[in-house]
Amino acid sequence: MTGTLAVIEPATEAVLQEIRRADAADVDVAVARAKEAFPAWRAVTPADRAAHLRALADALAARHEELALLEARNAGKPMGDARGEIGMVIDTFRYYAGAPERLLGDTIPVAGGQAWTVREPVGVVGLIVPWNFPLTIAAWKLAPALAAGNAVVLKPAELTPLTALRFAEIAASAGIPDGVVNVVVGPGSACGRRLVEHPDVAKIAFTGSTEVGRSIAAGAAETIKRVTLELGGKSANVVFADADLEAAAAAAPGAVFGNAGQDCCARSRILVQAEAIDAFMGFLEPAVKAVKVGDPLDEATQMGPLISASQRESVASFVGPDAPVAIRGQAPERAGYWFAPTVLCPVDPSSRAAREEIFGPVAAVIPFRDEEDAVRLANDTIYGLSGSVWTRNGARALRVAGAIETGVISINSNTSVRVSTPFGGFKQSGYGRELGPHALDAYTEVKSIFYATA
Repeated sequence: MTGTLAVIEPATEAVLQEIRRADAADVDVAVARAKEAFPAWRAVTPADRAAHLRALADALAARHEELALLEARNAGKPMGDARGEIGMVIDTFRYYAGAPERLLGDTIPVAGGQAWTVREPVGVVGLIVPWNFPLTIAAWKLAPALAAGNAVVLKPAELTPLTALRFAEIAASAGIPDGVVNVVVGPGSACGRRLVEHPDVAKIAFTGSTEVGRSIAAGAAETIKRVTLELGGKSANVVFADADLEAAAAAAPGAVFGNAGQDCCARSRILVQAEAIDAFMGFLEPAVKAVKVGDPLDEATQMGPLISASQRESVASFVGPDAPVAIRGQAPERAGYWFAPTVLCPVDPSSRAAREEIFGPVAAVIPFRDEEDAVRLANDTIYGLSGSVWTRNGARALRVAGAIETGVISINSNTSVRVSTPFGGFKQSGYGRELGPHALDAYTEVKSIFYATA
């Protein structure tokens, strides 16, 4: 299936770059290179591996603006967002540069000798990442995998491969040994599938849709691969009547419309206590209409285009003639995959807009009666990735945060992801954790060693 891949700029619909499209045979070559490089990389001393990662972080930092511009153009991100995301890439490598010297084991009292555990790298790791946060999500996997001593094969999305390819060049220039980092750009149906099926790949880390995640879990089972899955979401932003409604409404657009809503953490269900609906919507309307949608390279832009024409068509299907559109912002009327920020209210909890992942700038406002009803509605989904609770009642905030079935939840804010804290989902939002100290568990095996003294 080799051929040419035209990478499109979402803000203009023009071809940004043409690159070679890989196939399953290219995956085999990349895996072979990684397998060959693995023993030497594994044998690098912890201090030296840490130094390699620090050098890589410095090399990325030196190209911060270059990478941000590339991400902004390829993924349609506002430059401010792109700079922040590349900043997180750099921070992620700096954080995990401290990991090689902290892969600790335990000593365990036993009879007749001494027992202890060590953590060892799994081997060749396949990393399959999506188009919504191309290099950021790749870094969440690359950094801990490399820190643990694994060699990697990264398959970026075909829509957004450019920063991954540039990353491989930067890694080589920073002194990462040949074969340790490999990038293959090709379709999931060929390259992704081959990574999942390849007998020399010990683990797959995947971020993407729940549907594809199911197929990866099934395929990986054939060779008993270790798997980390970070999948879809339909997160709830729960606003009680006693909350600071103005603050909650001001924060809501960023939690839904950031990255044009193409975010698995998007708080796309806004659950508002019934008696506060009118006041909340009054605060929300000017906040939504103030969102500046436009050219990603304009420093004033807050939201860019959707990634593709097909994604725009999918999002539009949730805003048909009968949709309860309460608020609609503005978007350019020119070439590019634009979609105006949209708020639906009130939304029936059984409707598509309330149950399916829209992955676009559309929010569904759903009224609830009381605390019990709020928790019930928040949990009435196959997903469980992120969420928020807004209330001035501290006890209620802790009760509700504890009762909502989700991997990440914030109180009186909409934050989801920090480099130093674990990130991942409940239910069909996936399993395993990325970021924080817990990510290293996913890229290492625990070995138990016994030394007889009797």
